[in-house]
Amino acid sequence: MRGEKEKMLAGEWFDPHDAELTADRDRATRLMHRLNVECCGHGDDYRTTLGELCPNVRGFIREPFHCDYGYNIHMGEGSFVNFDCVFLDLAPIRIGCGTLIGPKVQLLTAHHPFDAATRGTALEAGKPIVIGDHCWLGGGVIVCPGVTIGDDVVIGAGSVVVKDIPSHCIAVGNPCRPIRAITDADHEQWQRKAREYRAWKEGI
Repeated sequence: MRGEKEKMLAGEWFDPHDAELTADRDRATRLMHRLNVECCGHGDDYRTTLGELCPNVRGFIREPFHCDYGYNIHMGEGSFVNFDCVFLDLAPIRIGCGTLIGPKVQLLTAHHPFDAATRGTALEAGKPIVIGDHCWLGGGVIVCPGVTIGDDVVIGAGSVVVKDIPSHCIAVGNPCRPIRAITDADHEQWQRKAREYRAWKEGI
């Protein structure tokens, strides 16, 4: 018979009061306290603690940061999470490479029964969240359970993402919807600005 943790990791309904899962959350809480209160920014102790909390993170997460377990968060090289984000990682949260997550973003995999009586039993489940490479989520974005965001996507600040968002677009609103594609002209414009900045910096 499978345990509650195995059921959680399989995306099935599970009891979060299970002793093993409670111990996992308690461990995460202790590490978050160290990360958020005792450590300093980019110091070695901060990076070590972050690695213990989120062993599958290859980017960087700023404090304060809050999650359920930590081990269900996967993040690629060059990705960055700004201040005061909440990742409820009952199910996997997968963030690609080079993605920027603004302050106060919430990635919420937790799903509860719609029936109040069943909900009162504390049963819950998680639905994975996937965010692609080279995305930018503005401050205060909320991503709901089961959502996939493609590559090269900009999500406007304060948006609530309840459905999948395709690659190469700008999406905003509540509910969040694509408003236009990110075009070659966009890439050319911003790459030109970057070249101008580098030329200015080299000249000073």
